[in-house]
Amino acid sequence: MSTADDRGPVVAGLLLAAGGGRRLGGRPKALLTHRGRPLVEHAVGVLRAAGCEVVHVVVGARAEAVRELAELPGCVVVENPGWAEGMGSSLRVGLESLGADARGVDAALVLLVDQPGIGAEAVARVRAAYGSRATLAAASYDGQRGHPVLFGSEHWAGIAAGAVGDRGARDYLAAHRDAITPVDCSDVAEPYDIDTEADLAHLE
Repeated sequence: MSTADDRGPVVAGLLLAAGGGRRLGGRPKALLTHRGRPLVEHAVGVLRAAGCEVVHVVVGARAEAVRELAELPGCVVVENPGWAEGMGSSLRVGLESLGADARGVDAALVLLVDQPGIGAEAVARVRAAYGSRATLAAASYDGQRGHPVLFGSEHWAGIAAGAVGDRGARDYLAAHRDAITPVDCSDVAEPYDIDTEADLAHLE
C-alpha cells in the first residue's frame, strides 16, 4: 500500500457532483456555469490546487452531458445510477471507487460540487489534518462543522453503511464526534450552497 513506499499517504479528492438541481428547475449542479466553465471543472481545480493528485468524481444527473461538456483530465469519473436517492448513495459509490483504486488510497477528502465559496486554501487545510488511516477531520465555520471532510480509509465501511438518503456521513460523524479534528476555515472560505435560483447570484 501507499504508506509502505516512498510516495507517502494518498489523500484523494472525492467530488460529489451527481445532484439534479431539483430546486433549480432540474439543472444539474455540475453543469452550472462558473467563471466560464462547468461548476464541476471548478471544483476539480480546487481539489488539484489543494494537492490532491488522485481525484474521483461521482456524477449522476445527465451524466453523459457532464462527461461531454466538462474537461476532467486525469479524474476517475464514476456514475451513480441511484443519484436521485440523495447524497448518501453518491458517497457510497465514491468510497467504493476509491477503495478499488490501484494506487492505494489512504483517505478521502470529500467536497461538494455546489459550494464554490470553498477554495483551495480551505481544502488544503483540511487535507493537512491527515495523520493516519484512522483520521477524521472536517472544516469548521464559526464553530459549525462543514465541508470539506476527510475520512481515513478505516472509516469508509462504517460511513458507507450509514450513508442513506441525503444524510451522507452525518450520522457516522455524530457518533464519532470526539474523534473529529476540526479545522477552522472561517477566514478563507464561505460554505454556502447553490440550491435555489437566488443562490445563482454567487456564481460568476
